[in-house]
Amino acid sequence: MLTRPTPAFAFGRPARIVAFGFGAGLARFAPGTFGTLAAWPLGWMLAGTHPALAGPLLAALFLFGVWACGVTARELGVADHGAIVWDEIVAFLFILLVLPRSLAWQVAGFVVFRAFDIGKPPPIRWIERRYRGGFGVMFDDLVAAGYTLLVLAVVRRLFQ
Repeated sequence: MLTRPTPAFAFGRPARIVAFGFGAGLARFAPGTFGTLAAWPLGWMLAGTHPALAGPLLAALFLFGVWACGVTARELGVADHGAIVWDEIVAFLFILLVLPRSLAWQVAGFVVFRAFDIGKPPPIRWIERRYRGGFGVMFDDLVAAGYTLLVLAVVRRLFQ
């Protein structure tokens, strides 16, 4: 088991490059937060993408992540190593593509998503334990993204 991946390890194979979020997962503290931040510029570039294109793109990024995160987790010997951040990137991209393109909503999405991703309320923790491999790594963050969008939809409904 590799406790703290090195840049040489992270950039040694294409699957690892993706799983480590092109280096964002190598942050010494809060790598998941850095991974989530790495999604932001991609989200801005993809903003306004037609849903007929955005849906399949996110699905492809999710499936690519199942492979990359699964390979990397096996090589690390840890089911969901903290340095694997592709799951945060894809989940936050989903959030950014749904939320209004305003800084206030996107900051709220960031904060709420990180709270759900870190806190892992039911059934997120159960999903994390139940599903193994790359699918498990990716799916629990997708559920956290769904919770985030649900909370923000309620907030929007109540206050706008």
